[in-house]
Amino acid sequence: MQEAGAGLVVDAARAEPFASVEDYRAAVGRVREAAAAYYSGPDLAMDDAVYDALLARVAATEAARPDWKADESPTEVVGAGGGVVGDVVHSAPMLSLDNVFDEDTLRRWAVRLERILGRPAGGFTVEPKIDGLAVAARYVDGRLVQVATRGDGRAGEDVTGQARRAAGLPERLAEPVTLEVRGEVFMTDADFERANAMRTGAGEPAFAHPRSAAAGTLRAQDRTYDAPLSFFAYSVHRAEPPTVAHSDAMAELERLGVATTGGSVAGTPVCATVEEVLAAVQVLSASRGTLGFGIDGAVIKADQPADRDAAGSSSRAPRWGVAYKFPADTRMTRLLGIEVQIGRTGVITPVAVLEPVQIDGVTVTSATLHNFDDLVRRNVRPGDVVFVRRAGDVIPEVTGAKLDERPADSVPFEPPVRCPRCDGEIDRTQKRWRCTRGRACGAHESLAYYAARHSMDIEGLGGKIIDLVVAAGLVTDPADLYDLDVPTVAGLDRMGEVSATKLVAGIQASKGQPLARVLTGLGVRMTGRSMSRRLARHFGTMQALLDASVEDLQQVEGVGPERAVTIAAELVELAPVIAKLAARGVNMSEPDLPPPAVAGAPAAADGSATAVPLPLRRPDGTPMTVVVTGSVPGLTRDEGNEAVERLGGKSSGSVSKRTDLVVVGDGAGSKADKAEQLGVRILPAERFATLLAAFQAGDEAGVAEALA
Repeated sequence: MQEAGAGLVVDAARAEPFASVEDYRAAVGRVREAAAAYYSGPDLAMDDAVYDALLARVAATEAARPDWKADESPTEVVGAGGGVVGDVVHSAPMLSLDNVFDEDTLRRWAVRLERILGRPAGGFTVEPKIDGLAVAARYVDGRLVQVATRGDGRAGEDVTGQARRAAGLPERLAEPVTLEVRGEVFMTDADFERANAMRTGAGEPAFAHPRSAAAGTLRAQDRTYDAPLSFFAYSVHRAEPPTVAHSDAMAELERLGVATTGGSVAGTPVCATVEEVLAAVQVLSASRGTLGFGIDGAVIKADQPADRDAAGSSSRAPRWGVAYKFPADTRMTRLLGIEVQIGRTGVITPVAVLEPVQIDGVTVTSATLHNFDDLVRRNVRPGDVVFVRRAGDVIPEVTGAKLDERPADSVPFEPPVRCPRCDGEIDRTQKRWRCTRGRACGAHESLAYYAARHSMDIEGLGGKIIDLVVAAGLVTDPADLYDLDVPTVAGLDRMGEVSATKLVAGIQASKGQPLARVLTGLGVRMTGRSMSRRLARHFGTMQALLDASVEDLQQVEGVGPERAVTIAAELVELAPVIAKLAARGVNMSEPDLPPPAVAGAPAAADGSATAVPLPLRRPDGTPMTVVVTGSVPGLTRDEGNEAVERLGGKSSGSVSKRTDLVVVGDGAGSKADKAEQLGVRILPAERFATLLAAFQAGDEAGVAEALA
């Protein structure tokens, strides 16, 4: 919770005041109790959206009836009075920030700041608001000597012992300087999973939320395990007043070895105007689910020290900064039940059925529970009030339950003994349980995936027809599709000769799809469309891929030891189906591409296919990372990504500092904005289409012109 807490002064005008002093005082008590649970860990008493709304009503009531205002009001103290106060006095108060929730209130804050300064501010920084625990870390002569929590803003607890383990908070700085670093201790998404495995392995209930997990871990003194922690700095304090911009001070901290958000995938852009700030906030919000760590908003600060000095602070919050809160991505709701889902490869997964809840603007009614071991580890039961999170486009997941609200008659969920779909045996040797019949169990799902547009693109082969051919015993795997003929299909219920002719023609036409599409359609575990294309380009033919060893597979970009082993095992399992497909004439090779240029090599005699270099390669020969957003003339979305890889690049779905090029077409959204914000090169979709055509024609001059 970076430099943010109670402040709802900006948003109070939109909230409804309480009608009675009793209701007001009860709300003050609820807010303080929730804040105490939030700041102390290891559980949450109230989700963010409810907390923010309740606190806004408290502020609105105090504005309407100042005579009711309680001495312990959460609007008057840092962190709503929830911080655990210790005996470490801060060198300067750790203030809170006022919150805003929309663009209009952010603009009003900027206008008010300009009025205070008597001129426009000299720039702003936009930082991700980390959902963690604020601390102050003191360095003397470059050595870490003490770490304290925020507490009540004036004094906090000493947590030096646990905080020393946080990645990003070094024991020694690169230079022997004396300063105080303030920032957030938090858990990344991956560390949260590891921490929960450690916690449940030690016989304790799972953490419900990464933020409470970090808070509980930071205060733990006698645990038998060391859960992972991370740290990002958001300010630096020295004995002398600051003379450099905040952005420069953060860059200096990075040089000294302290992690900041500026060095993360989120970045810390510097903006000249409030409109640029709003664009940066939108980019950050859009990338929220891809960062690998939780954020609940953006923090906007005046960058120049002179502006901060002129703006000053109230007793609780600085006037030169504000927190823009995003919609909550973790909410509480009731777990109505647990269903068992069987995937196309026979994987058996528990799925949570939820009382509908709004998360980040989306109504969520179901969420993943990952696997049955994880279900036991998280200690979640039907009837529980559970925490559900959804960040960006990430599939909603249940992270834990409020154990203090568990019904007295609740019972643990009983996993299936046999496959619920086909009554086959279940293989429980791995975390992800599987029906021993594998794809035969999930014939409908595997056939639908094989026929999908991004796979073999068999027009007309929809779910109803798949049901008919499977029920009739005509098809059990993708290869059987190619044995279907018009009379057989026409004899099925509600199928005539015309529709049967079109369907059979579509199935036969799919034989010509490239190897990458065949691999995608087969659904090899731990691969997707992009990985299937890489495998197809690297090996060229299905036989070469089948003959590849685990070591050979690891030569493909993005294939590590674990993935290589899984792919090799999957190919062995799929070999009979692959053989049947090949026997029926399905293409098992990837089309040749124009060869890369060789120094001194002559052009082709007829001039039609000269050797050209792969245009989307860096000078060192490695693939450029390219993002395609919006439509490219003549190409589908999948074909646009395929084109990137045909041109020697690596397609990506998100824009970061490591992105080399962003192709922008009609309908492009936040990715284009983020590319512009980060200074990543942008190529219009029309020129990308021209580049592809020139490359396929072997026109080296045309390639150069398209990239100029």
